[in-house]
Amino acid sequence: MQVPTEATGWLTANAVEELLLEVSPTRVVTGAGSVEQLGRWARELGGQRLLLVTDSGVREAGHDLRALESFVAAGYDTSHVAVFDDVTPNPTSDDVARALDVANAGQVDLIVGLGGGSAMDCAKGVNFLLTNGGAIEDYWGIDKASQPMLPMIAVPTTAGTGSEAQSFALIANPTTHMKMACGDKKAACRVAILDAELTVTMPAAVTATTGIDAISHALETAVTTRRTDVSSGLSREAWKMLAAAFPRVVRNGTDLGARERMLYGAHLAGAAIEQSMLGATHALANPLSARYGMTHGIAIGIMLPHVIRYNGQDVGGLYAELVGDAGLGRDRPAAEVLAEFVEQQRQEAGLPGSLDACEVQVDDLDEMSQEASEQWTGQFNPRPVTVESLREIYLCAFSADAS
Repeated sequence: MQVPTEATGWLTANAVEELLLEVSPTRVVTGAGSVEQLGRWARELGGQRLLLVTDSGVREAGHDLRALESFVAAGYDTSHVAVFDDVTPNPTSDDVARALDVANAGQVDLIVGLGGGSAMDCAKGVNFLLTNGGAIEDYWGIDKASQPMLPMIAVPTTAGTGSEAQSFALIANPTTHMKMACGDKKAACRVAILDAELTVTMPAAVTATTGIDAISHALETAVTTRRTDVSSGLSREAWKMLAAAFPRVVRNGTDLGARERMLYGAHLAGAAIEQSMLGATHALANPLSARYGMTHGIAIGIMLPHVIRYNGQDVGGLYAELVGDAGLGRDRPAAEVLAEFVEQQRQEAGLPGSLDACEVQVDDLDEMSQEASEQWTGQFNPRPVTVESLREIYLCAFSADAS
């Protein structure tokens, strides 16, 4: 693995690699144009008949053709490459079922997820069912797959979820749209190809929402009750990269150096999730996406500053370290500095700043607070949350500046 140019922060490149090796079996391939190595890696992993899982946005950008070209260059017959390119945002078990039909028809033995977190999650969901049978609900939780799973290669085209670094598939219930986290070490990708050229085609709105999500992963994993020395190192390194690069990609989406830092930072934050899990921000965001169809990154961007302020009394020291890592001002409480940084970046990216700006109804708060309390991520928040405290955080997000 080659750490992107100028991507390191307070750790050396070798130290970053060592941390990743401790938490992840995934081989990381970086560099502009590295997607051209996709076919070679599929060969090295023994794939004969391939499934490519992607979405319409990736298809419109032409990235699927680059993947197919790499397969042909590696000697694959295109008739041995099954393509499912209809993944929807926040994929449901219906998406997985449709992709599974394509996989079964193609008799595949290796899976490639090309796209954002939705495509990679759907690909992992297919892997569960193709190898272990049953329904995706059977794998809701951790380590419920009894049989080996197919090798998978992930090629992210957004710098957000870090799904390529995780062994979890997040699949939504098609009726309630609440997300099921299906985790198993066997679902971890064998190879992740981080080619920043693929992220340059992201629309500005997608750059903003996925980038805020990546920032939230770094900030939440840094303070959860499950954090470890290893995950903390990954979180802090990810945060330093993302905090510096996000304003640059918002201002100039063609800045390839900043795109590299965003993509690699998102990967490190995703790897941190494997050990540290997430916190109340994600617990609060999921009901907003489920009930209102709100884009995940928008929900995260609204809720994150209020969760940071809520947590400040318990993890102010950790927040102070993060403030120092990013070179932010130290003249006020660290939680306030971090919260205001997120708010400023959100505003400059043109994202909404409050729940009422997104037409969320106060009358729904009781049910949403109950739903948020049932989300698995909330139990790892550094300051304990209850239905009542989650409702208070939602209320704070109504009174925010709707910028």
